[in-house]
Amino acid sequence: MSREIRAKFRVDRKDFSLDLDLTLPGRGVSALFGPSGSGKTTCLRAMAGLERAAGGLFALGDTVWQNEANGIFVPTHRRALGMVFQEASLFAHLSVRRNMEFGQKRALTATSAFTLSEVSELLGIGHLLERMPVQLSGGERQRVAIARALLAAPQVLLLDEPLAALDSKRKQEILPYLERLHRELAIPVIYVSHAPDEVARLADHLVLLDQGKVVASGPLNAVLSRIDLPGTFADDAGIVLEAVVAEHEADELTRLEFPGGHLHVAQRKEPVGTVLRCRILARDVSLALAPQTQVSILNCVNAVVVDLAATATPGQVLVRLDVAGAPLLARITQRSVDRLGIRPGLALHAQIKSVALLG
Repeated sequence: MSREIRAKFRVDRKDFSLDLDLTLPGRGVSALFGPSGSGKTTCLRAMAGLERAAGGLFALGDTVWQNEANGIFVPTHRRALGMVFQEASLFAHLSVRRNMEFGQKRALTATSAFTLSEVSELLGIGHLLERMPVQLSGGERQRVAIARALLAAPQVLLLDEPLAALDSKRKQEILPYLERLHRELAIPVIYVSHAPDEVARLADHLVLLDQGKVVASGPLNAVLSRIDLPGTFADDAGIVLEAVVAEHEADELTRLEFPGGHLHVAQRKEPVGTVLRCRILARDVSLALAPQTQVSILNCVNAVVVDLAATATPGQVLVRLDVAGAPLLARITQRSVDRLGIRPGLALHAQIKSVALLG
């Protein structure tokens, strides 16, 4: 049975309209990304049934929770979903354990994919079970809220900017647990965020929203590597690579390998063979027609120009490259394009000045 997600909503307000039609994968993390006011939370609320969209449709495979054309609208409390907001909203008078047990009581099916002890281990909260919410940090409260949502045996998990209320330290504490969920959950996760690094680290599928409409939707890198996006998204243009730890070298560097070559980064603690996600921004890539040896940049890969597009910044151009099948973007000046004769099909060398390791 297909678990593909269909979502079609139209919401009209005095100063805002949401109008979208989406098909999302039935597994993995689909991120809804866009600036404040783009419609991310409204979309999630419509999926949860907290907002009834005119003519709306929301279905997980053969399970239909809304189809206004057929008069179907399942209220929120009868939908097998878990939802976590910016604020954890735990019951202040209940311990962590009893908050989680409340989630189990909400389950609409007989069994959850996890026991209480399993989800406690997955999210690293076993030592917190007898504490009260007031004794928890912000990151701990969010992990408990996610655990409670999972124990309700959801068919889909909706996360509405779960890290937005946390400081940088607490975000870094919780992100590894979200990555574990990404690896181990068999259900789809729909994740709302306006933080590019979170999206790059967690998402498999990316939906870009702006002013209530879908700008782009597709696999993460297929969307990130587009050069025709509005300036709102092009400012942080870049791609995500998955690379394998190949060697820890003697001079405190780690060599990562991917199909298009290798990258050197500051020494990592992960063992050889570990797969890491790397984010490379277009502004951190320069282009050369010949190998450059008398420079401090260590990372250089062979690439072929696929396409070019002007950006919203006058005199700036985005260049889409192919690196042995992997996409790469470079932001350079129009003068450099003219001087080097940059054009589709041209083979050249891409120098990568900075690589951000996600995790």
